[in-house]
Amino acid sequence: MTGTERAAPGIVITLLGKPGCHLCDDARAVIERVARELDVPWEERDITLSEQDTEQYWEQIPVTLVNGVQHDFWRVDEDRLRAAIAKLREAA
Repeated sequence: MTGTERAAPGIVITLLGKPGCHLCDDARAVIERVARELDVPWEERDITLSEQDTEQYWEQIPVTLVNGVQHDFWRVDEDRLRAAIAKLREAA
């Protein structure tokens, strides 16, 4: 975290994926980097553990949620994710 950034209270990034998904691995790397640099917590949810998640997201994984709202699917655009977090911080 640099001096110009602050912790993001109430912001959380969620990665929805499944084991063995190479796109999920790529998304995880981007999310880990952005979350670390912007001091934002993140979590990962395996869609195969929930019938509802499997039905809803199977063809879209990896899916990125920001505060529970779908942000991206298939690929994570790092700049777009950073912009979404900045916008939430400004609104806080």
